[in-house]
Amino acid sequence: MLTIDFRILNPQWSRVLLGLGLVCLTGCSWLPSSPLVLGLNSRFNDEQPSLSGDGRLMAFVSNRNGSRQILLYDLLTQQIINYPGLNQGNAIAESPSLSRTGRYVVYLSSLQGRPDVALYDRLTQRTELLTLNYRSWIRNPQISPDGRFVVFETARRGQWDIEVLDRGPQIELDLPNGTPIPGPSP
Repeated sequence: MLTIDFRILNPQWSRVLLGLGLVCLTGCSWLPSSPLVLGLNSRFNDEQPSLSGDGRLMAFVSNRNGSRQILLYDLLTQQIINYPGLNQGNAIAESPSLSRTGRYVVYLSSLQGRPDVALYDRLTQRTELLTLNYRSWIRNPQISPDGRFVVFETARRGQWDIEVLDRGPQIELDLPNGTPIPGPSP
């Protein structure tokens, strides 16, 4: 923070600096117009970080827009990236996990107090609820680097157990460019 001792300035400069200060107090905005413009470690609660396998993207939970949402931060450009459809209306989001390049984002989405595992595809910009009719409490979802498997904890048997959800062999895998796509095993 800049401090100026007005006693050592001549009276003319004191009036100019005081005038500029008043103009800034009334017309300057020190905060960006959108909370998304801010980088990391803002005045908002930013928590639960998760890195993509290639180290390019970070997903985290933030309350920048008045509710708990998943935000994606590009570590190379040092900017928050807005993806339509990632966060759903009044749902509370938490526990993000990213695939290798961050194409797939898995997280908990709680609407009306009931958590579901949500999967967001950055390529199609669509969210799919993977546990929509699941009748048990769930927590801590994680996605495999290639995006095929999702694991999470479940209280289905009255204790916390681990479930593995296989999205199937027909999904588009999150592989680095130039990687050959594995074929069926002989």
